[in-house]
Amino acid sequence: MAASNGRTKRQRGEIETLPSGSLRVKVYAGVDPISGKRHYLTEVIPAGRTAAKEAEKARTRLLAQVDERRNPRTRATLDQLLDRWLEVADIEATTRMGYVNKLNKHVRPVLGKLPVGRLDAETLESFYASLRRCRDWCGGKAYVKHRVEGEHTCTAKCRPHVCKPLSASSVRQIHWILSGALSRAVRWRWIAVNPASQAEPPAPPHPDPQPPSPADAARIVSEAWRDPDWVALVWLAMTTGARRGELAALRWHHLDLAAGVLTLRRSAYLDEHGQLQEKDTKTHQQRRVALDPETIEVLRELYGRYVDRLAQLDAHAGPADYVFSPEPDNSRGYRPDTITQRYGRLASRLGIDSHIHSLRHYSATELINAGVDVRTVAGRLGHGGGGTTTLRVYAAWLSESDQRAASTLAARMPPRPITPTNRNAASSPYQQIASNLHQQIDAGRLQPGEELPTVAELAATYGVSVGTAHRAVALLTAQGLVSVTQGRRATVAAR
Repeated sequence: MAASNGRTKRQRGEIETLPSGSLRVKVYAGVDPISGKRHYLTEVIPAGRTAAKEAEKARTRLLAQVDERRNPRTRATLDQLLDRWLEVADIEATTRMGYVNKLNKHVRPVLGKLPVGRLDAETLESFYASLRRCRDWCGGKAYVKHRVEGEHTCTAKCRPHVCKPLSASSVRQIHWILSGALSRAVRWRWIAVNPASQAEPPAPPHPDPQPPSPADAARIVSEAWRDPDWVALVWLAMTTGARRGELAALRWHHLDLAAGVLTLRRSAYLDEHGQLQEKDTKTHQQRRVALDPETIEVLRELYGRYVDRLAQLDAHAGPADYVFSPEPDNSRGYRPDTITQRYGRLASRLGIDSHIHSLRHYSATELINAGVDVRTVAGRLGHGGGGTTTLRVYAAWLSESDQRAASTLAARMPPRPITPTNRNAASSPYQQIASNLHQQIDAGRLQPGEELPTVAELAATYGVSVGTAHRAVALLTAQGLVSVTQGRRATVAAR
């Protein structure tokens, strides 16, 4: 169609024929805000009689998507959406602080000024990929990272920038934060579609708990025992699997030493002003954890030292006083980061790569290795979902425990009888030995009353372990082919 000025109107978008006969629709969608490159929307239509008609429909649809982004229902930026969302979202205090920190550090500097309507799945995935390359958004350019901003004299602290990728778990958290804000924007009708629901975040990292070994755990306790009050905290973290915030918020009325029960219902944290506060536990549930006699004794001794200090201060014990405290009168609890730093210094002195949360892993893995069921372990740790989290995080230890359970059951099973059908088809080493001896008895090469070789001799003859040879003799004994004398020598039974 000719325009009013006599010139032909340029058609938006193009349709090109591929060597396969398919049609590729391509529409210009502006400049990518992450990479700065020209951005196109494309779609391939398979070859066929209606391919041309379908290609025109696809071009119209892609153009509509471009126009929707260029003329969105709102001119609000992502920064404005995030501010509004944080005002109305019902988020726990510590979770909110984590959200704000990640948004201010990684999202707002790059995407904050972008209109919400122009945000799409490709932009988000490009953003995630950039974070996985470098958390500082260097763009692949070399520069010097100065110790301070503005004019200054450079020192050894002003070093060339080295790219450090943001972890996959952190990128996934950013994705879910943005998804929550954009979902609210859809509900408010700021945008028509949540682009985060179409974007693909990094795959979740494989759980890799690294608890200290029993030997390292013993060294940690021995080193911590230099301070009896401090070792009580480390000991309780090992035996109960409590989180550091839960230990920091623990008060004496949460302990029933007579019944041997610890109640965990509060958790300590630092607010945005660095002040110590308390809140519900991570899963908003209180849990009662049984204590073993040794742990009860450790806590009794801790309480005795606490009462002695109060007597020297001419003060009285109170049920609301903290169990673990840097103050002589236990009037103030530990800061969670103080616990982390002190434990980190202890582990460093011993040359052990460990952090305070590893003690929680130690408690869980030792319980699982001891054969405690997953639901009980999940209850002690405060995991939600009836053990789903426990199964996911400690799958390796559960598999190991399951293998031991199978071996234990097999050792308690009665021997499988040897029949003419399976005598020659025995596949296990002990079955092959038993079958061979059975054939010798049937052939008369081993007479009734004649002693069999010892299990050590059978093991050497057949190249197996003594335990395997013993199982072969036990199998023949169960079938009445062999009897064991008082001298523990197996002889061929009378038939």
